[in-house]
Amino acid sequence: MPDLIQEKTLQVVEILRELDIDCWITFVRETPAAGDPILPLIYGADLTWQSALIFTRSGERIAILGTLEAETARRTEAYNTILLYDQAFRPALLETLNRLNPAEIAINYSKDDVLADGLAHGLYLLLLQYLEGTPWSSRLISASQIVRALRGRKTRSETERIQSAIRTTSEIFISTFDYAQIGMTESQISDYMHKKLIEYQVSPAWGWDHCPTVNSGPESPVGHVGPSPIPIQPGHILHIDFGVQQNGYCSDIQRVAYFLKPGEKSAPAPVQRGFDTIVNAIQAAVKAMKPGIAGKEVDRIARSVVINAGYPQYPYATGHQLGKLAHDGAGLLGPLWEKYGDTPNYLIEAGQVYTIEPGLAVPGFGYIGLEEDIVVTENSARFLGESQTELILK
Repeated sequence: MPDLIQEKTLQVVEILRELDIDCWITFVRETPAAGDPILPLIYGADLTWQSALIFTRSGERIAILGTLEAETARRTEAYNTILLYDQAFRPALLETLNRLNPAEIAINYSKDDVLADGLAHGLYLLLLQYLEGTPWSSRLISASQIVRALRGRKTRSETERIQSAIRTTSEIFISTFDYAQIGMTESQISDYMHKKLIEYQVSPAWGWDHCPTVNSGPESPVGHVGPSPIPIQPGHILHIDFGVQQNGYCSDIQRVAYFLKPGEKSAPAPVQRGFDTIVNAIQAAVKAMKPGIAGKEVDRIARSVVINAGYPQYPYATGHQLGKLAHDGAGLLGPLWEKYGDTPNYLIEAGQVYTIEPGLAVPGFGYIGLEEDIVVTENSARFLGESQTELILK
């Protein structure tokens, strides 16, 4: 992990130069209770007393910390200046700002991106108190652009970690669909996948109770919900949404199967048509993805495939960023709905990793949702694992 912290802190300096921002401060305290979401990328450990991680466009990486944090900070090998205090944080902060004299100071707040909104309101008020009577209080700006770029632009080692998580997830899916049989309940499928998490020594990519989400048939509630006692029956679509966190990075994948009724050798036409529609929507979205296009345009393309095939539009975004979290903030492949704020207008960048996950319900059979994980390259995008293009028949 220290190597990754070093990579990301060096990346910060490149981003500050690109954005022409003099200085970025991440101000935190008691992070086990209320940590800033950016901390795992730029420090990799908790901080107790009031602490500031300061980056400058000129290349300085400064940590102002309590004395008990000294050795952990040194072990990161990510900060070229470590300033320690015992009783008062403010003097070291003001001395540093007086020396740097930044024209702008970016701090972690954002209206739209939860992962760039790590500065608690009380800490913000405390920072203003510390800066009272100085020119710095009027030079504060949002660090949203910095955080967006840092989280989104995955380094090679970050992408490799995501791919490892995807490989593990794919293996668990293959084993699960081999295991699944008519008469088993959603809860039994979930329990089996939980055993696989333990076997592979990985964590769920989101809450244990609904990772996986398992849906069998038309009566199963779709969404962020745990499995139910509903059994798999002939004629059911089995839909599973599942991901793992491995080496600090996540996968997020959805897969579907159809359980044949007696005498059936293939899925009924409505099921096959629904599956093909979702595959086509995913392929169209991936084909459209490249640096410089807005997320809302990719969403429009995928959503149009589903709507033009005669299905209702799905009530969520086509995709989200993936990384240390399953929902990794910033840009969204979504429509301009109020709940998404400005995030669908963000431009796609090389190095970003997204999910693509349109879905639809087939009345009488169940829900078809596929989810693929892709990385944006310099000119296009590519799948990070093997996509599902054939309906699994059981």
